[in-house]
Amino acid sequence: MNSDLNPTNQEVEPATGSARAPVWLFVLTALLAFWGMSFLDNHGGGFDARVYEPYRGIDEVETDQPPSAGNDVFVKGKKVFETYCMICHQSTGKGTPGKFPPLAGSEWVQAPEPGRIIRLVLDGSQGPIIVKGQQFPASSAMPPWKENLKDEDIAAVLTYIRGNQEWGNNAPPVTVDRVKAVRGKMATRGTAWSPDELLKVPETE
Repeated sequence: MNSDLNPTNQEVEPATGSARAPVWLFVLTALLAFWGMSFLDNHGGGFDARVYEPYRGIDEVETDQPPSAGNDVFVKGKKVFETYCMICHQSTGKGTPGKFPPLAGSEWVQAPEPGRIIRLVLDGSQGPIIVKGQQFPASSAMPPWKENLKDEDIAAVLTYIRGNQEWGNNAPPVTVDRVKAVRGKMATRGTAWSPDELLKVPETE
């Protein structure tokens, strides 16, 4: 008799069924879901394309924008700055240590009235200058820009520099009429300003 017919030697077919998922899998899924929602809440910006790091909402973005002198003025001022000023004063406005003075936090830049800084841009500066308690050499003298820049350009770039909150500046904007008035008073001037000479000029003039 064939031994293969012996029931005791037959293989048992596997049976299908169901079993409970382990508890740790539910816990891990819940933790991942919680982390994902937290990440979206912190970095999603309400799914608004205008929101970017490090801001969490459009309100924070709008609050941190430059003063309301008109974004178009700031855009124009930034372009003028990048063309004529950035090579010396750097994109950060911090200048070059020992060579060119900073614009960020500068008392010359942030004066309540812009009369002196307008004159400096129009006719340039000569001689050493002290900015934020540090003296910069005569080689840091600035050339005159009155032949290169229109009143609108000077007003825009000074508004951008004076109101650049990323640099810590928060001075009022400069109007085109103010630049035009100062240019008119200085029409016959042909020499650059020394710091001492500028300090004798009333800020309101």
